[in-house]
Amino acid sequence: MSYVLVDRPRKGIARITLNRPDRMNAMAFDVMVPLRDAIENASADNDVRAIVLTGAGEGFCSGADLTDPGPPPGIAGLTLPSIARRAMEVLDRVVLALRQAHQPVIAAVNGPAIGGGFCLAMAADVRIAAESAVFRAAGITNGLTAAELGLSYLLPRAIGSSRAFEIMLSGRDVDSGEAERIGLVSRTVPGDDLLTVAEDLAERTASFSRLGTEMTKRLLWSSLDAASLQSHMEQETYAQLLVRLTTRNFDEAVRARRESRPPVYDD
Repeated sequence: MSYVLVDRPRKGIARITLNRPDRMNAMAFDVMVPLRDAIENASADNDVRAIVLTGAGEGFCSGADLTDPGPPPGIAGLTLPSIARRAMEVLDRVVLALRQAHQPVIAAVNGPAIGGGFCLAMAADVRIAAESAVFRAAGITNGLTAAELGLSYLLPRAIGSSRAFEIMLSGRDVDSGEAERIGLVSRTVPGDDLLTVAEDLAERTASFSRLGTEMTKRLLWSSLDAASLQSHMEQETYAQLLVRLTTRNFDEAVRARRESRPPVYDD
């Protein structure tokens, strides 16, 4: 049985579904390794213009698999400290794959996103939540840290440091209504509408210039690491000039507007 499903609900959209609903799509290695591969394959597929990530059943991802996580790959002959490090690297690569994908990644959070599942959602470019969604930084309630898989980097940048500190230090639940209010998700919708809304957004992003969309994603992420406004504006300038001078996108957009038709980009 495949624990990760990939389908194409609409032209240009890859939908990746965590498919172990009986364990709330927990992060066993036989789920996470195929998930990483699915993200990397979708990123490399030039027919894919946007990616939607979601979970099967009632949960998005419940974090660590406490029933049977299985062994991480490539650990033959290693001692426990090395195995532990390799295990975390497998999970880290999933988060990085989401960020490094050429296409926008939209997390359609259909239910609880707990611990590592919270981290997966935060690594997406956009989050849309069902009303049943709940977010929890669970590590601290398990005697560990709440800082894992990039969460202590991503969450403060999304919602501000004070709220991130409070959520991560308390380990409390953040329901979908609060998540929308504080900017943790871009919007909350009824569960039955979740995939439609996420795929509508994916389809809209897919209608724009391929290069323009990817560079916008890259620059948004780059802005989080920028040392100064001026240095980041220089990156924006180079990117804008690259698209303007190496494609005919702008001219096509102007013509299409004059002719009252959708633009057709050939980049």
